[in-house]
Order: sequence, then structure tokens, then C-alpha cells
Amino acid sequence: MPITATPTPGKTLLTPRDHALVMIDFQSQMSFATHSIDAITLRNNAGLAARSAASFKVPTILTTVAAKTFSGPMFNEVTDPFPGQALLDRTSMNTWEDAAVIKKINEIGKSRLVLAGLWTSVCIVGPALSALDQGFEIYVLADACGDVSAEAHNRALERMVQAGARPMTTLQYLLELQRDWARTDTYESTTGIARQFGGSYGLGVTYAKSMFAAHEG
Repeated sequence: MPITATPTPGKTLLTPRDHALVMIDFQSQMSFATHSIDAITLRNNAGLAARSAASFKVPTILTTVAAKTFSGPMFNEVTDPFPGQALLDRTSMNTWEDAAVIKKINEIGKSRLVLAGLWTSVCIVGPALSALDQGFEIYVLADACGDVSAEAHNRALERMVQAGARPMTTLQYLLELQRDWARTDTYESTTGIARQFGGSYGLGVTYAKSMFAAHEG
């Protein structure tokens, strides 16, 4: 029997309304020992993820560990897009073992979660495997995570993928939420975020708009 194609998106593609974003431990002390990604790129990618979620009104949880006693404040790139939002501070390395975080997860009520943070092998693996065990779908923003070494980061990603998690990148996240340039209500915000945080792609958007008044849609 021939297969009939239809112009419909795949079920595993993310939409702004079908998931929550959890940003974990983007803090000074955690970044000092991070060597799998440089600090500038990490901060940029974390900002890209946060701006993308805020632009598309994705429910977002911001959580820290021992902010006052050890790990320090969360990156401004992460907190600025969510002015006034409370940070959920924990003692547990595994976010999924914190009652306040789980209460918020249940209040949001999304069975699909996107994770990003430091370190990949501890603070992302813990909630990813725990949530998967409880029937949640898990996506990991691989380039908005970091670890003490490339080996630690890569083995952690492999472990999560083996358990069923889906890795992606932050620019992919932004463009997957937009998905169609004919969606004019978020077009300017999406291209604006890309220009600021999208690296060479963002430079291309700036060039095209400046030189040719180009428009993707």
C-alpha cells in the first residue's frame, strides 16, 4: 500500500503550548568548573533558550541550588526575560527530588519537558531520568548544558538518549517554536532573538534585512 503524505507536522516536534522549559543551575559557581563549553557560548545559548521561551509564552521554571551559600546568582541572560519571576532554590542536586519544583511541574501540567543547565551529568541527568521513569517526555538543549569535561557532557547525553530523551540545540528550539515564517505575530520577535543570540545565522538575518529588506516569509 502506498503511503500518502499530508502537510502536517510530526508529533515529536515541539510547539509553544505543549511543553514547559526547566532551566537549572545557571550559576557562577557551577560555571567555573565547566569545560565542555566556553562561558561566553554557554551564556549566549542560555539567553537564547530563555528569550525563546519568554517570546512564545512557554511556561518556564527557573531553579538554583544553594544560591545564597555556595553557587551564587543565576545568569542575567536567563532571569532577564522573566522579570519578577521567583527562582526555586534547592538543596538537592536532582531537581526532581525537590518538592517545590515538582509542585510547580504539576501546576503547569505539561507532560513534555525541555531541560537545560549545569552540569549535564548531574543536574540534567537526574531530572531527565527521573521524569522519564514517571512517563514524561524529555528534550535536552544540549548546547545550553555543560560539564566539567567534554567526556562527562557527552556520556551524560548518551545516557539520557539511551533512556529515551531527545537532544536538540537552542537555535533549533527557537526555530521549531516559530516553524512557519507566515506566523506574523512572532516573526519580529523570533528574528530579533536570532539577530542577538543566533551567531552567524543572526548576522545573516541582519545583513539580509539591512541590504535587501529581506523577509523570510
